[in-house]
Amino acid sequence: MTEPSAAGDVASEAAGADAKRAGRGGVFVLGAKAFFIVTGLVQQTLLPAAIGLSDYGALSRVFAVSNVFNNVIVASSTQGVSRTTAAAGARVKEALRATLRVHVGVTAVLVGLFLAAVPLVVWLQRAPDIGAPLVVMAGVLAVYGVYAPLVGFLNGSAQFGRQAALDITAATLRTAGLVGVGFLFARRAGSLAASLGTTPGLLGASCGAVLAALGVFSLALSWTGTGKGFTGARPEGVPAARAYLAFIAPVMLAQLGTNGLMQADIFVLGRYASIAATAAPGLDDPSRAANEWVGVYRACQLFAFLPYQLLFAVTQILFPMLAKASKEGTRADVASLVARGTRIGAIACGAMVSVIVAMPQSLIKLAYGAEIAARGASSLRVLAVGQAGFAILGLATTILVSLGKELRALAVTASALAFVVTAGIIAIPRASFGADQLVVTAWATSVALGLALLVGAYLAHRAAGAFVPVKTAARVALAIVACAALGRFLPVLSKVLTPVVALGVGGVYCAALVLTGELGKKDVALVTSILKRKR
Repeated sequence: MTEPSAAGDVASEAAGADAKRAGRGGVFVLGAKAFFIVTGLVQQTLLPAAIGLSDYGALSRVFAVSNVFNNVIVASSTQGVSRTTAAAGARVKEALRATLRVHVGVTAVLVGLFLAAVPLVVWLQRAPDIGAPLVVMAGVLAVYGVYAPLVGFLNGSAQFGRQAALDITAATLRTAGLVGVGFLFARRAGSLAASLGTTPGLLGASCGAVLAALGVFSLALSWTGTGKGFTGARPEGVPAARAYLAFIAPVMLAQLGTNGLMQADIFVLGRYASIAATAAPGLDDPSRAANEWVGVYRACQLFAFLPYQLLFAVTQILFPMLAKASKEGTRADVASLVARGTRIGAIACGAMVSVIVAMPQSLIKLAYGAEIAARGASSLRVLAVGQAGFAILGLATTILVSLGKELRALAVTASALAFVVTAGIIAIPRASFGADQLVVTAWATSVALGLALLVGAYLAHRAAGAFVPVKTAARVALAIVACAALGRFLPVLSKVLTPVVALGVGGVYCAALVLTGELGKKDVALVTSILKRKR
C-alpha cells in the first residue's frame, strides 16, 4: 500500500516542479515581450531624430514590405518548430534538424520572391530611393529564416530563460542597429548612399537591421546547434518534410493576411503621396516631401496600433479557453465565454481609444516632438477608431479559429485587406498632397476596417452564438464620444502633464461606463478577486 502512495507523491512532486518551471518560464517570456514592446516604442521615437523624418518615412515604406515577409516566416517557424519539438520526446535534436531543413528551403523561396518583387515595389511606390535598402533587408529575411526555428526549438524544449534572453537581446541589438548605424551613415556615408541611389540614414538603418539579426542569430546558434540527422527508418516524432509543410502552410497564410492588412494603408499612401508630390507646385524635393508625410503617418500608426497590441493578450487567453469549451462544453458554454471575453476586450480597447482620440496631438508630441504632432493629430484621431475596429476584428478571427473555422477566419482577413486597399485606391488620389492625404487615408482605412468588422462579427456570432453584446458596444462607443468631445477643450500638453491628463481621461471613460450601467459591482468584484489571486 505504501509503494503506490510513494510513487504518487513522486509523480505529484514532479508535476509540481514542471508547473513551477512553466510558470517561471511564462514570466520570463512575458517580461521579455514587454521589454520588446517598450524597446520598439523607444526605437520608433529615436529614429526620426537619428536619421531625419524623410528617411524615417522612407524606412517605413521599406518595412511595410519587409515586415510582412519577416513576420510570416517568424510566426510559422516558431510555432511549427515549437510544437514539433514538444512532441518529439527524446528525438528533439533530430526533429530540429528535420524542421530546420524545411525552413531553410522555405526561406530560400521567400527571399527569392522578395528580391524579385523589389523592382515592382519601387515602381508602385514611385520611390527609387527604397530599392537598395529593400535588397539589404532581404538579408534580414534570410537570417530570420534560420534564427526563428532556433527560437521555436527553445520554446518547445521549455528553455524559456534562454528564449527570453534572445528576445531581449534581439530588441536591444535591433534598436542599436537601426538607430546607431542609421545615425552613423546619415553623417558619414552620403557618397556611398548616393552611389546606390538612396539616402544615407535609410541605408544605414537597413544595414543596422541586418547586423542586429546576425548578432542574435549567432547567440541562438551557440545555444541550440543545428540538431542532428538520423539513419534508417524515420524516428517517431520527427516529421516528414511534406507533412510538416502542410502544418505550417495555414500559419503562413494567416500571418500573410494579417500582416499585409497592417501595412496596406501606408503602402497605398506611399504610392499616391509620391505621385501627388511630383505634381505639387513649389516643392524643391518631391521625394523628400512625400517621405516626410509617410513618416508622419507612421507616427500615427504607432499609437493607433496600441489597442490591437492590448487585445492580442486577450486573444492569447481566450483562444485555449474557447477551444476547450468547444470540445468539452455545450454551445451555451461557448456563447457565454465569448460574450464575457469580447465584452472585456471591447471595454479595454475603448479605454485606450478614448485617451488617444481625446489628446492625439499631445500623445504624438510625447514621443516625436511638436512638429510631427501638429501634422499628424487630425489623422490619429480618425485612425485610432479604425484600428480599434481592427483590434475587435482580431477577436472575431480568434473565435473562428478556436472553433475550427480557420478558412472563414482567413476569408475575413482577406476581405479586410481587399477593403482597405480598394478604399485607399479610390479615396487617396482625390485628396490634396500632405495633411489632407493623411486624413483621407485614415478615413478610408477606418471605414474599410469597419465593414470588415461587420462581416467578422456576423460570422463569429453565427459560429459561437455570441459576440460583443450590443449594449456594451453602444455604451463603449458613447463613452469614447464623450472623451473625444472633452478632448476638444484640452490644450496641447507638455510631456510632463500628458501622462497625468491621460489617466484623467481614462477616469472619465470609466465614469461614463458606470453612469450608463456598463460597469457595476460585479465588475469591481471580479477585478478584486483577480488581484487577490495574483497576490
